[in-house]
Amino acid sequence: MKKHSKHIVVSEDDLDDNQHVNNVRYLHWVQDIAKEHWELAASEKDKKEVVWFAMDHHIAYKNPAFLGEQLVINTYVEKMRGAISTRVVEITNPEKELLICKTVTNWCMMNKETQKPARMSNEMIALFV
Repeated sequence: MKKHSKHIVVSEDDLDDNQHVNNVRYLHWVQDIAKEHWELAASEKDKKEVVWFAMDHHIAYKNPAFLGEQLVINTYVEKMRGAISTRVVEITNPEKELLICKTVTNWCMMNKETQKPARMSNEMIALFV
């Protein structure tokens, strides 16, 4: 599995005081789709043994999104090396043909037991890149 996508509809809970999607909500969506992608693609063994921690997020807000709009969230892993994975998430409004937001996040894979960085296997990398 290389890419993962899902469709969402902007709800009132997603809005800020300006009546467009709150910037923090985008980060929630980024984290949610990253987790979904991992859960769908990773082996049961990997899901039991490792966990991901966000190291940094770079978020570029391009256009606002409003109540009732249908958005598509697409994600893919750009690169994986050692214990670090770089994931891209793009949120678009296909009806308006607009990029709403693009996020690049560096994640560190950690061993759940030792809480230390864990190198990714070639098999794991092949699932995502």
